[in-house]
Amino acid sequence: MRKLILMFFLALAAAAARPAAAEELRIGISQYPTTLHPSREPSVAKSYVASMTRRPMTVYDQQWELICMLCTELPSIEAGTAEPEDLPPGVEGAGDGRGIALTYSLRPDATWGDGTPVTTRDVLFTWKAGRHPTAGIGNLELYKRIHAIDVIDDKTFVMHADRISYEYAAINDFRILPAHIEEPIFDAAPEDYRNRTTFDTDPTNKALYYGPYRITEIIPGSRVVLEPNETWWGKPPAFDRITVLIIEKTTALEANLLSGNIDMISGELGLTLDQALAFEKRHGDRFNVIYKPGLLYEHIDLMLDNPILADKRLRQALVYGLDREAINERLFEGRQPVAHTSVSPLDWVYYKDVKKYPYDPEKAAGLLEAAGWSDLRQGIRHNAAGEPLQLEFMTTAGNRVRELVQQVLQSQWKQLGIDVRVRNEPPRVFFGQTVHERRFTGLAMFAWGSSPENAPRSTLHSEEIPSEQNGWSGQNYTGFRNAEMDELIEAINLELDRAKREQMWHRLQEIYAEEVPVIPLYWRANPYILPKWLKGVRPTGQQASSTLWIEDWTVEGR
Repeated sequence: MRKLILMFFLALAAAAARPAAAEELRIGISQYPTTLHPSREPSVAKSYVASMTRRPMTVYDQQWELICMLCTELPSIEAGTAEPEDLPPGVEGAGDGRGIALTYSLRPDATWGDGTPVTTRDVLFTWKAGRHPTAGIGNLELYKRIHAIDVIDDKTFVMHADRISYEYAAINDFRILPAHIEEPIFDAAPEDYRNRTTFDTDPTNKALYYGPYRITEIIPGSRVVLEPNETWWGKPPAFDRITVLIIEKTTALEANLLSGNIDMISGELGLTLDQALAFEKRHGDRFNVIYKPGLLYEHIDLMLDNPILADKRLRQALVYGLDREAINERLFEGRQPVAHTSVSPLDWVYYKDVKKYPYDPEKAAGLLEAAGWSDLRQGIRHNAAGEPLQLEFMTTAGNRVRELVQQVLQSQWKQLGIDVRVRNEPPRVFFGQTVHERRFTGLAMFAWGSSPENAPRSTLHSEEIPSEQNGWSGQNYTGFRNAEMDELIEAINLELDRAKREQMWHRLQEIYAEEVPVIPLYWRANPYILPKWLKGVRPTGQQASSTLWIEDWTVEGR
C-alpha cells in the first residue's frame, strides 16, 4: 500500500513537471466570458480568450508603448499621416473647430479564418455598429468622435476625429468586426444586435477570427478550446490545441494544477495573491511563480442612486472605517499597496499629495453623525425617520480572497453601526447582468484594469452611465455625475502639453478622492503560476492581456 501511495504522488509530480502532451496547453482561469463579442461587455475573461483569436488595431505593449498590431504604422503629425484639420459644418467636436485626419493601413496579409481578407469594409461596418445608440457596443464615445471615414483602398483608410487628442493615434477600442458575417445580422435589427451576434450564437465560426488561434469548441461555463488559425499571418504558434478551463473557485484551481488537469494558472484571472504566496512556499521548486504589479486595482463601486450612498459624508465615512493597510500587510505580505484613487503610483500622472483616508473610526463616526445616522439601536445606526443604516454588499462568489476581504470589511463597518448584508453571485451573473445593468443596490466589489494614462471617461463621465435606452453602453456603473469631472476628462483628452495635462490629472484625482464615487482598496499584483517548461509568457501589468503574444509561448527544448 505504501508503495502504491508513493507511486501516486510521483505521478502527480511528473504531471506538473512536463506537459501531458507537447501539442496541448491547458490553462485554468476563474471566470467564464459573458459574451465573446469583442466590443460588448468588457471583461478580463473575454480579453484573455479573445486575445488569442484577434489582434487590436493599436495597443500598449509590455513596455507600455503604443504599437500597431493590425495596422502597419501608427499615424503621426511628424510623418504627415496625422493631419490637423478644420471640422466640416455640422460637426461640433470639442468646441475649437479643429479635428484630425488619421491615416491607417491594415496589414496586407490580415485574413479572417474563412479566407476572407480583412478590409476597409470591415472598418466601415465596425464604425457603423459602434455609433448606433442602442446596439450595445462599448465605448460609444470613441465611435461618436469619429465623424467620418474615407476609404482609400481595400487596406487603407482615413479616420476623421472631431478633436486632437494627446493619444490621437490610439484606437485600441476600435475592434474590427467581420462585415461579411455580422453586417446582415446588424442591419436586420440593430437594436437587437447584441442578442443575435454570431460571436454568441455560433462562436466556433472560423470567419470570426484572424489571430493565431480560433475557437473550435465551447462548453458554456466550463471550457473554451482553441486551435491554430490556418490564415494567421504571423509566427506559427507552438501549441496544436489550447484548452481554457473555467474553474470559478480559486481553491479548486490549485487542486487542478497539482493533479495535472491543467498546466498553468492565468495571472489575469487565477489564484489570489495570498494563495500564490502559500503555493510558492510549498511548490516553488516545481513551478515558476511570477508576480506582476500593474494598473489593476480592486475597488468597490457605490450605487449613487441609493439615497443612503448619495450623501458624500457617508461615503467618506465608509473609507475612514476601513483598515486597508492592515489588509495589505496581513493578507498580502505588503505586496498589494492601498489604492487612494483610480490612478496607480506606477503611472506618471499619479498625484502623491492627493487626499488620503487612513483608518480613523472616530472620524468615520463623526461623519455618520453629521449625515444624520446618530440613533444607535442594538448596535445598528438609524436616522431620524427610524430607518436602519443597511447596505447590500456583492462580489464574485467563489473568489476566496474577495470573500475574505468582504468579511473583514463587513466586520469593520459593523463596528461603526453599519449593517452590511452580503449577497454574492457567480461571476457570469454578477458581471453579465448585475453590474453591467446596474442592478446592485449598494456595494459591488471587483477590479478595473487600465492602460497607461487612460482618461477614465467610460467609468466616471456622466454620459457613460449604462441604461436600457443606450443599450447598456458605458461603464459608469455607480451613476457618478460631476460637471467638473466631465470637463476635466474632456480637457485631458485635448491637451497636448504634457505639463499642463499633468496638472489636470492631479485635479481629477482630487475630485475622485473628495467625492468618493468608488472605494479604492488596493493595487493588485497578479500571480502567474507557470510550469517550468513553458517559456515566453510576458505579463503586461496593464489592460492588454499576456495572451496577445501567445505565438511567443513555447515549450523549452521543443
